Amino acid sequence: MTDISRLRNIGIVAHIDSGKTTLSERILFYTGRIHQMIEVRSKTGSGPTMDSMDLEKEKGITIQSAATYCEWKDYVLNLIDTPGHIDFTVEVERALRVLDGAVLVLCGVAGVQSQSITVERQMRRYSVPRIAFINKVDRSGANPDKVVKQLEEKLYHRPVLLTMPIGLEDNFKGVVDLLDMKAVYYDGDNGEIIRKDDIPAHLIDEARKRRLMIVETLADFDDNIAEKFLEDGEVSKDEMLPVLRKQTKNLHITPVFVGTAKQNKGIQTLLDGICDLLPCPSDISNHALDRDNSEEKVEIETNPDKPTVALAFKLEEGQYGQLTYMRIYQGRLRKGDNIINVKTGKKIKVPRLVRMHADEMNDIEEALAGDIVAMFGVDCSSGDTFTDGRVNYSMTSIYVPNSVIELSINPKDKASRVNFSKALNRFQKEDPTFRVGRDEESGDTIMKGMGELHLEIYVERIAREYNCEVVVGQPKVAYREAITKSISFNYTHKKQTGGSGQFARIAGSIEPLPLDAAEPYEFENKITGGAIPREYIPSCDKGFQEQLRQGVLIERPVVGIKVVLNDGQHHPVDSSDLAFKTAAKSVIREIMHKAAPVILEPVMKLETSAPEEFQGVAIGQINQRRGIIINTQVDSGYVTIDAEIPLKEMFGYSTDLRSSTQGKGEFTMEFLRYSRVPKSVQEEIIEEYKERKLNK
Repeated sequence: MTDISRLRNIGIVAHIDSGKTTLSERILFYTGRIHQMIEVRSKTGSGPTMDSMDLEKEKGITIQSAATYCEWKDYVLNLIDTPGHIDFTVEVERALRVLDGAVLVLCGVAGVQSQSITVERQMRRYSVPRIAFINKVDRSGANPDKVVKQLEEKLYHRPVLLTMPIGLEDNFKGVVDLLDMKAVYYDGDNGEIIRKDDIPAHLIDEARKRRLMIVETLADFDDNIAEKFLEDGEVSKDEMLPVLRKQTKNLHITPVFVGTAKQNKGIQTLLDGICDLLPCPSDISNHALDRDNSEEKVEIETNPDKPTVALAFKLEEGQYGQLTYMRIYQGRLRKGDNIINVKTGKKIKVPRLVRMHADEMNDIEEALAGDIVAMFGVDCSSGDTFTDGRVNYSMTSIYVPNSVIELSINPKDKASRVNFSKALNRFQKEDPTFRVGRDEESGDTIMKGMGELHLEIYVERIAREYNCEVVVGQPKVAYREAITKSISFNYTHKKQTGGSGQFARIAGSIEPLPLDAAEPYEFENKITGGAIPREYIPSCDKGFQEQLRQGVLIERPVVGIKVVLNDGQHHPVDSSDLAFKTAAKSVIREIMHKAAPVILEPVMKLETSAPEEFQGVAIGQINQRRGIIINTQVDSGYVTIDAEIPLKEMFGYSTDLRSSTQGKGEFTMEFLRYSRVPKSVQEEIIEEYKERKLNK
């Protein structure tokens, strides 16, 4: 049984191509979990341990977060390697929801990039303490000091550099441990032999200066260190470590380590930092909602003897059925235990309990509070809470962003329909950002996701894993509609069909909400004096919501709308739930046109980088696509352009950028917000929609 203070639940997060998977591979090697390191773009075709999907090995990217566990010295690490590509952002989201700490990997050359800012936002959402690892300091143009400055200026961290490089680029030899004031070298074929030595003479002054900077930062948080700092006294490592650990947990500082995963230098020092500075499960306070007490917030303790509370944060279809990853927050789980899915009320027997090592599994009999394990044969969805029945608690679920792109998809032949539908059901269950619907007019199946790559991966997986060839339509933008004017309504629904009829009168107003409102729809009930009986109010709300799924311009969902109900009338015999629901739907159909409706389009945050000589071309291409340049920065012969650009204009951008920059241009983009479409473009979209309708 692991001493909980020696357990670390950590994730590796970063911008795409910063070296997360390579770092995870090195951690597994040095902790003795694997005995051979395989590169991400290995020509052997076997791929790294943590990229176990065929598609991951082929494309050299991480698509699914992968979990494993390993031991370093006398600590146990549950480690999750997450994707860097924005299309798979939900994988990062759900990993951070259940982790107690993270390692933010930054490229020593590129520094803080667009996706680094995104994962920082996600870490803040779940208050995840982190340490930073500046990777690739052996690469040409590496500058750790620049990256530390960016941590401060772009991510608003308070970085504390704990190791400094001995040499840079081709001359990178090892690191100086600024707490021990020793040089650390990584000898042997794979950097497995750690050799500590005196700091090289030419670096002693710089090391002393940097150590003093650590002491100065910690003096703001500890009186004893402050006193010694003011009196020029010596502060020992033992005095600094508890303060570093506490302030890392409080998110006040970010310890920073340097190294190169690919050249096997600096990893063991980082592992020491993970164990010394990141919190254990009992250091973090977690909350649940008590469903028996108006969903009041209750603190749950990392205590194995308390009632069990666990969260299913990730599902995967394996060869033995559905595999459910669980974080146990309180209590314990044993093989054969009965647990209850709080959402569905279903009782489930735990048939098999395992610890995951990428795609391998090790059976265990029991797991305690604080641990991350996996179970088979548990029917649930991502984000479901499980208890042992002694409490009725629900953990807050995972934030799921809206999908911004869609494709029509159909099986090539009728024989594949069963497999096609199995695949879509499974992928929807596994990935909350992958959504499937139906185009009522054409009868096509529509799949929606976070980007072209996201949907492309699922199309390939349907073909490979379910032996089902599909026909895919052109990508379409997930537009929304909104109103820009407030309009009052007073509507009576009357229907007489012999016997009891239908009667409902409703009055109130619809108002536009700000585009950045927390919820896309609000309903306010201002009915007084029983003008509409209380039991019919939910039917009105339901009717409004149902009709708002289809706008009046291009039949897209209406967002940013508030409906206020302030008057009405009912009939003792003819009024019913159906009558009020029908009245609400009719109101929206009738008055939407009067509320000056507009089309909203997804606007993306774009980061393009290319060699400096192509700066003019790259900026020109963005401008031509209705992009707005926010910032340009030239560094080490490369220009980085930050822009905001409508998703509609981004189809085909990848090909254009590569062909105009001799294949050297790269870009990343992520959803930023919904924005009003310019009038001329709106007319164009409406015309396209009408034409499509006519052709059907």
